[in-house]
Amino acid sequence: MQARRAQRLIRGSSAAAWLLLTSPMLIAQGTTPSTLAPASTPAHQIFDLSIFIVTITGGIFLVVGGLLAVALYRFRARKTDLLAEPAQIYGSTQIELAWTVIPVLIVVVLFLTTARIIFAIQDVQKPKTALDVTVIGHQFWWEFRYPKYGIVTANELHIPVSSDSAPEATFLKLTSADVNHSFWIPQLAGKTDLIANHVNTMWMDPRKPGLYLGQCAQFCGSQHAMMLLRVYVDTPEQFDAWIKSQAQPAPQDPAVFQSKQCRNCHSIASVGGMRGPALDLVATRLTEDQLIRQVLQGGGNMPAYGKNLSPSETTALVQFLETLHPLNQPAAADASRQAAMAEPMPKP
Repeated sequence: MQARRAQRLIRGSSAAAWLLLTSPMLIAQGTTPSTLAPASTPAHQIFDLSIFIVTITGGIFLVVGGLLAVALYRFRARKTDLLAEPAQIYGSTQIELAWTVIPVLIVVVLFLTTARIIFAIQDVQKPKTALDVTVIGHQFWWEFRYPKYGIVTANELHIPVSSDSAPEATFLKLTSADVNHSFWIPQLAGKTDLIANHVNTMWMDPRKPGLYLGQCAQFCGSQHAMMLLRVYVDTPEQFDAWIKSQAQPAPQDPAVFQSKQCRNCHSIASVGGMRGPALDLVATRLTEDQLIRQVLQGGGNMPAYGKNLSPSETTALVQFLETLHPLNQPAAADASRQAAMAEPMPKP
């Protein structure tokens, strides 16, 4: 009976070890943002540190698990001596020194290695050509300001790609307009808190263009799940085109946008209130159905203003919001509309 229990324990330990070693590879192959697929220098340094720590802790697991398995098998109860008492050993200076000194050395090594990586990331010299962006966390949206270009956007961060021939770094100043938030794009950098009346900094130099997803990593209220963010890493041509598109004059506001005081909370082309997110790119983030639902039902800290609108006013406002997207970027399409467009036209 004892032998079967020991064998089950050994098999369970082997399965746990296999899962521990293979799960990072399985996660890295998925589409979920993960620190296991780094795309910038800080993320690579964090990834290398995590692999170093997993290697050490995995080795500890294998040593401890192996010794435990050997002890369970070698000193298992036998039918011939069920009532026999095993040899009693009282104290061992060598063993006690080993399990005291070795863990202390391991902790010291992990501490020094982690501190070195932290200082290597934080103490990097800022290049003169670096792009400065101010990030302000709100309940429940992100505000991005580009001081050099006079641009303000919401929930979408555009930064240039970096390469060996043309290195580009983006330095972020992080603060909060209300409660504490945590800015995290797993593939580009580590987590950094946003605290009211305090400025933290971080930087990234992504090496591959594309879309990177992020999330507020600290609970900030009832609508915390809405604190998603998208980082577009653009080629130099794409970034210049995006800057030019943001510099275009804002569309003429419809009467309903002015009469219902939408500008008191929302801005377009940096004109208007800042309590709510800027609406310059709202049509690229929200579909027609989502815009209607947001206007009628509200969400986050926005009340349900739709109850003050007539059907014609709601239609005019949503149609105006659907025009708020760059000329080179189409508006977001509803899933039903995309499915309809994908279906082949019936033959006459």
